[in-house]
Amino acid sequence: MSASATAPVTILGIFAADLSFRAERMPRIGETLIASGFAVGAGGKGSNQAVACARSGGQAAMLTRIGRDVFGELALRTWQQAGVSTDGVETSDKEATGAAFIFVDQASGQNAILVDPGAARTLDRAFVERARQRIAGSRVFATQLEQPLDAALHALQIAREGGATTVLNPAPAPAGALPDAVWPLCDVVVPNEVEASMLTGVHVDGPQRAIDAAGVLLAKGASNVIVTLGAQGVLLRSQTFCLHLPPVIAGTVYDTTGAGDAFMGGLCTALAEGRTLADAAQFANAVAGISVTRPGTAASMPERSEIDQLMRRAARQR
Repeated sequence: MSASATAPVTILGIFAADLSFRAERMPRIGETLIASGFAVGAGGKGSNQAVACARSGGQAAMLTRIGRDVFGELALRTWQQAGVSTDGVETSDKEATGAAFIFVDQASGQNAILVDPGAARTLDRAFVERARQRIAGSRVFATQLEQPLDAALHALQIAREGGATTVLNPAPAPAGALPDAVWPLCDVVVPNEVEASMLTGVHVDGPQRAIDAAGVLLAKGASNVIVTLGAQGVLLRSQTFCLHLPPVIAGTVYDTTGAGDAFMGGLCTALAEGRTLADAAQFANAVAGISVTRPGTAASMPERSEIDQLMRRAARQR
């Protein structure tokens, strides 16, 4: 399906230039290690999700603020190449574009990330109000927590009023509880194991505990919860059903950075196409399954033809 054939997806979030290092372990304070690899790429949860959405066939629009610098140029180039609309992107002359340090364990592909939102740190209600018409007119609206919470909350309210399907990726999870007003605004909440544990107090280490954590978020007012479990797949739960989906394997895991964003972008595309939540999650599983076989974040997001091919192969193997 072409991008123009789907209803619009609007994503509020940040762009960050990813400075990615591969090594056998993290250095200790005061210690210097020699890395086995380094790359600069396009990242930021919101931006990654928009790229994943566009490449997977969605009509994606990005809402953010970047600096007038080389990292900002990287952002614009990334969105242009992926087919992401930048009508809702503002440029600051005062603040730099965001950046992230990413450590990738060379043996497992697991990662640890430190991010500075840069100009996107200044996103506020006034910024969101300028994008009101686009948000309210979306088929699907998605956001995360790398930009200020107040901006995300206001945007979710506008999206809900406009009838959009609202998707919250509560990442990075805050140290404290999110405001109670957040959860009833969310049609779908998509945390990973760590985020689900922090938000609910349930130690999530697999599907069974994910069921319990999802129950806590449902009780807070969320309509549906999808807990992403890495190599254990995803757990979907609503008030009426519960489903565990195993991962869709595309090959050897190389780098898990951006896998959650790949899942989110694919999920938004599929929801905008009118798929059921279970079907959308399976599609998103395939997007994430391909992304982890490649280095980088935005650069690892697959095209629609690759996703469809993997899903056909997975269906034959069931």
